[in-house]
Amino acid sequence: MIPTLLLIGLALGRWWRVVIPLATIGWAIALIVTDTGSGLGFALGAGLLAAANLAVGVLVFQGGRSLFRLSRGQASHAAR
Repeated sequence: MIPTLLLIGLALGRWWRVVIPLATIGWAIALIVTDTGSGLGFALGAGLLAAANLAVGVLVFQGGRSLFRLSRGQASHAAR
């Protein structure tokens, strides 16, 4: 389950302001609907773990994106 959220974060990291809240709510609902757990405490815990895992994926995406832009900018300066 954790790799799924990490991959979603990597794939949709550009739109993190929308993806993290949706995944937090969606993951808690998915676990409750599939009868994995129930209750407010379970939903909050599942949502927080989902947000944390997704945030890691988003951070990796954003870091890779920044490195790409940085290397691309240095390459254009070297060509001059």
